[in-house]
Amino acid sequence: MKFGINTFLFTAPFTDGSVSLFSKFKAWGFDSVEIALENASDINPAKVKEALNEHQLTCNSICAAMGSGRDFRGSQREQTASMDYLKGVLDVMPVLGANVLAGPLYSTVGRAAFVAPDEYRKQWDLVVDHLQSLASYAGSLNITLAVEPLNRYETDFINTCSQALELVAAVGSDHLKIHLDSYHMNIEEKDLAKAILAAGDKLVHFHGCGSDRGTPGGDHTDWNAISAALKQIKYDGNVVIESFTPVVKVIAKAASIWRDIEPSQESIAINGVAFLKNTLS
Repeated sequence: MKFGINTFLFTAPFTDGSVSLFSKFKAWGFDSVEIALENASDINPAKVKEALNEHQLTCNSICAAMGSGRDFRGSQREQTASMDYLKGVLDVMPVLGANVLAGPLYSTVGRAAFVAPDEYRKQWDLVVDHLQSLASYAGSLNITLAVEPLNRYETDFINTCSQALELVAAVGSDHLKIHLDSYHMNIEEKDLAKAILAAGDKLVHFHGCGSDRGTPGGDHTDWNAISAALKQIKYDGNVVIESFTPVVKVIAKAASIWRDIEPSQESIAINGVAFLKNTLS
């Protein structure tokens, strides 16, 4: 198990200049960096990889930025834009050494409205078709897609682990698996540990965040139960802190972070990784 930090806590977009953060990440005790990549063209992957190596860090995962205009269940233009974006990100991942593309790959974050069952099924069929194509492309690069359930305020499509399992089964590819996030799970799951157990060997990526999107460990989450469940399924993937503050304005708006949840970005990172390593290792 390796412990990482999602770059959205400190910057957006991530560019070549953002590698200046790597020395801090290493000093704070992180093993890896999860790059939230808004556009593949924002970085020179060879330069980023060089900086990772310099600081003895890895980039095991890329976090997909599914912003406006990227939606596999949207207009034809949005479907095309989403596929182009995700394939572009997949193309740079081998250079970075990243083997997991994680996030809500199915739709724009923030699209949430009730739809009739027949409309939902139409959207479902579109998403399955696109993910089958994307998973095939990812497989050709030896990369795994990890689809993430989001809470009800950020999507109306996949909210729970059980729904994600249904989607993975429908796509039917060994290159599509599951990404769980304790923040979203706190809102949507009846029992976080049971959801992890249900995911089993389909779980390839995990975000550890406080129940208020702050520091893991400084919240009401039953982390001991999460730890036991991860150990029971023999999870050995990355555990990544994906917390936000009002400092990064574009992310603060997208995630509805209107106040200072913690003293600083640094305190989330430093205290969070120490807690996760102590509790989950």
